[in-house]
Amino acid sequence: MSGNQETPEERRERKRQKELQNPSSSIHGSNLSDLVGGMGWKATGILILVIILGFIIYAAFFR
Repeated sequence: MSGNQETPEERRERKRQKELQNPSSSIHGSNLSDLVGGMGWKATGILILVIILGFIIYAAFFR
C-alpha cells in the first residue's frame, strides 16, 4: 500500500474534521455519525442493544 492511499476510516475522519471547521454545516457540531464513527462495530451493536433494552424496560414498568 503506498503512502498516499488512505483507509476509508481516515477519509471519513478527514471529511469530519473539514466539516467541523465549517460550523454552519451542523447546528451543534456533533451528531450520531460522529458517535458511531468513533466506535467499532461491536460497540455500535452494544449501544443499539442498550437503547432497545431501555425502551423495553421502560414500556414494561411505566405503562
